[in-house]
Amino acid sequence: MALDLARWQFGITTIYHFLFVPLTIGLSVVVASFQTAWHRTGRTEYLRATRFFGKLFLINFAMGVVTGIVQEFQFGMNWSAYSTFVGDVFGAPLAMEALLAFFLESTFIGLWIFGWDRLPRRVHLACIWAAAIGTNLSAYFILAANAWMRHPVGYAIDPVTGQARLTSIWAVLSNDQAWSTYLHVVSAAFVAAGLFVAAVSAYKLLKDRDPREHELFRRSMRTGFVVTAIAGVLVTLSGDHQAKLMAQYEPMKLAGAEALWQDEHGAGFSIFAVGDIRDGRNHVNVQVPGLLAFLATGSFDGDVQGINDVQQRYVQLYGDNDYKPNIGVLYWSFRLMIGLGLAGVAISVVGLWLTRRGRLFPARWQYGLVIAALPAALLANIVGWVLTEMGRQPWTVHGELLTAASVSPGVSLAEVAISLGAFTLVYLVLAVIEARLLFRYVKAGPAAVMPYPTEDEPEKTDDRVPAFVY
Repeated sequence: MALDLARWQFGITTIYHFLFVPLTIGLSVVVASFQTAWHRTGRTEYLRATRFFGKLFLINFAMGVVTGIVQEFQFGMNWSAYSTFVGDVFGAPLAMEALLAFFLESTFIGLWIFGWDRLPRRVHLACIWAAAIGTNLSAYFILAANAWMRHPVGYAIDPVTGQARLTSIWAVLSNDQAWSTYLHVVSAAFVAAGLFVAAVSAYKLLKDRDPREHELFRRSMRTGFVVTAIAGVLVTLSGDHQAKLMAQYEPMKLAGAEALWQDEHGAGFSIFAVGDIRDGRNHVNVQVPGLLAFLATGSFDGDVQGINDVQQRYVQLYGDNDYKPNIGVLYWSFRLMIGLGLAGVAISVVGLWLTRRGRLFPARWQYGLVIAALPAALLANIVGWVLTEMGRQPWTVHGELLTAASVSPGVSLAEVAISLGAFTLVYLVLAVIEARLLFRYVKAGPAAVMPYPTEDEPEKTDDRVPAFVY
């Protein structure tokens, strides 16, 4: 069906785009922090770290922009019925993102790139911080639009056209789903960005090609660990709040993520379950007693709604339909998100302890473990979005618009199949280019962007450093 292929296409482009978004959000602040450290201390290793990780940040940023633009075209190509229904509401935060946040972000990134030997130090430092603020502000507007789909507020249905009309932009932007989701997503982005910095640093230390880089990458690796550890705490706290909002606004998603089939008092958190989705029951379910009730309600004795009971309530409320999402996908996405995310944070905490007081890892395999934590963190971010979006099904706008009614009526199966194949092929090529560029500059190291001085030429650490050329 065209609907299924259109969903696959949007899912592929979204997941691919979200490989770059967390790194862009987190790396912008990390790079700005490195430059701030150089500005305050004058230490050359902070300048090299700024230039080195700044180059990796810009490669990732460029790819994120390219892949993000494609998503907006899909709204009109494959989801015109959805666009018609939500355009008046959904368009407002997206327009604010483009005109305010992205403009701020892209303008000051440009000034930062070409202003190294042209702008005063403080002005140049302000440019990267403005770009970082724009990056994170951009994320808020986009997440506010997405949160509206899960908890629509500040709108009214036009009785003539049947379309959603915006009545309060403030209600959309202050939606409790919006700020809670923002805190959770951005915290998770910093986990991924911190592990990116740590993994790149671990790779350079493992290869041990230039002893002059040891102190630089020891410091940057510990910086990555610190960022990941702090962000891990925020992810945990915001995740707890997200679970409570899920129980309030999206009980089917929470029940599906836990394979909880019936309403239950003091429900336990499922560690491992084997069940029958058709019959709506579990054959095996290993649980932590009362934990799900606490996550959902704040009380170990709280009541949590189950899949079968929510289905019956939705039929009475919205009409006859199957309102159950893909339970298997939700259940295992939830566990992968938590497990992989906690593993990355744990590696960072242990890494901070092992590298204290100027030490390096005593064993080579420990560097490999830090490197492996990066793809795990990226996967945790991806499956988190799979949980969010698949858990909303069969709705595109919860309680208002079904996904089956959102697809473009004039797009044929063949047209969607051709565009799906073309996009997938192009994205594979872009993935290869991205990977090769990142690996090339990681392998080249800081010397590629700021050569080490010779014996006859002292190190330059003032405003006369060479231009930051790309």
